[in-house]
Amino acid sequence: MIEHVYRRTASVSTLDAVFVATDDERIAQAVVAFGGCAERTRATHRSGTERVAEVAARLPCAIVVNVQGDEPFIEPSMIQQALVPFAVDPSVQMSTLRRRIDDPTELNNPNVVKVVVDGRGDALYFSRQAIPCASPNTNSTAYKHIGLYVYRRNFLLKLAGLSPMPLEAAESLEQLRALEHGFAIRTVETTSDSLGVDTAEDVERARRALTSGARM
Repeated sequence: MIEHVYRRTASVSTLDAVFVATDDERIAQAVVAFGGCAERTRATHRSGTERVAEVAARLPCAIVVNVQGDEPFIEPSMIQQALVPFAVDPSVQMSTLRRRIDDPTELNNPNVVKVVVDGRGDALYFSRQAIPCASPNTNSTAYKHIGLYVYRRNFLLKLAGLSPMPLEAAESLEQLRALEHGFAIRTVETTSDSLGVDTAEDVERARRALTSGARM
């Protein structure tokens, strides 16, 4: 799965380098075996953001893309979409993706993270619950959050050093740390989808899709 994520990410021409950040020697060896680059990190990190920040602190870069290792179906075009706000708005410090939810079963699936946004597309809140609350009198659109993040390097280092917050712990969603500390997260709507592998059922679904060569 890591190799699929790595190769899809490495195919984005605007990225200068791709690394797998891990504290697990088995993963590092697997990455080296397929020709990838692995960066070892401490085992004490509380989140993936902190792990990526440790590697970013060693690199002379301005922008950092965090593609999670459990997203084997991430499309290179999705990474490009998440990078766009940084080219057009110098105030953007962090971005991510959202996709319109068309399948009603996703709304009540806690493994599908939902996001609500303001008029500029900045995230108001992320939740594992169904948000916004649908009712017969509303015509609101629900969005699935896709776990891909882009940061300005200096902001990432600052964010990783902030203390965890109550909503982050309650939802088990690390991106809420930025919102709870008062920072904005720009979201970009995409029509592409990705399957995060969170459950045993997801593993089987991903295995079947990868074996058949299917795309999400």
